[in-house]
Amino acid sequence: MSRKKRHNHHEEEEHIDETWLIPYADLLTLLLALFIVLFSMRSEDKSKMDAMIQSLYTAFNTISVFDTNSGGQSPSNTGLTTKQNTPGSIASQNSSANAKQILNQNKNQTESTDEQKLQEFMKQMQQYIDQNHLNAEIHLTDLQEGIQITLKDSIIFDSGSDQLKANFTPILDNIAKMLQTVDNSIIIEGHTDNQPIHSTQFISNWELSGARALSVVHYLQSKSINPQRMRYTGYGEYKPIYPNDTPAHREANRRVNIIVLRK
Repeated sequence: MSRKKRHNHHEEEEHIDETWLIPYADLLTLLLALFIVLFSMRSEDKSKMDAMIQSLYTAFNTISVFDTNSGGQSPSNTGLTTKQNTPGSIASQNSSANAKQILNQNKNQTESTDEQKLQEFMKQMQQYIDQNHLNAEIHLTDLQEGIQITLKDSIIFDSGSDQLKANFTPILDNIAKMLQTVDNSIIIEGHTDNQPIHSTQFISNWELSGARALSVVHYLQSKSINPQRMRYTGYGEYKPIYPNDTPAHREANRRVNIIVLRK
């Protein structure tokens, strides 16, 4: 009996559990890697430092420190994203946010400057109208799309004609000078009333309104307004201000609009 007991005791001594060496060796390996990284970080090369930190985060998020066979649990990397947590990615995000903020500030400053120029143009235009007693013939409107100059057709054209009146061209000359103070795009609109036209040149009010708008475009171009800034359209009788039920309303509907657009 005593021999058997001594034999069993000898077998137990020969089979000592050494599985703890595995996680211990892994831990030493990671500590060695950490010291190497810390040693390399003494350099002032920021790009190298970011790369090393990126590698370290990747290592800790993918390598298990404890072997599950020894009763421990593997560390979880749930919720860890290297792009969000590394100093390099944070610096990149901050730089991108700062650049976006600068662009927005520059855009706001540009828009503010453009609007100031447009308001100054409107102010000069109104002063010209008041000084020359043209309030009955020219009207300014600050629209959402831009500043609209409404010209009654009675001071611009003879009835059924698209030729500019000689006594109107000095007024258009002054308008052209003020238009040169801004570089905004311009729309010229032609409008008529609903009275049928009796002309061999124009078969309808549509053609007449378009031809009148085009006459203004050509004249402004001759006064050094860049043609790339301008476009024109003829609406005929289809965009009236008032119902065409009285002579006064029909007169108001016959007009040319010069719209200086906001940028």
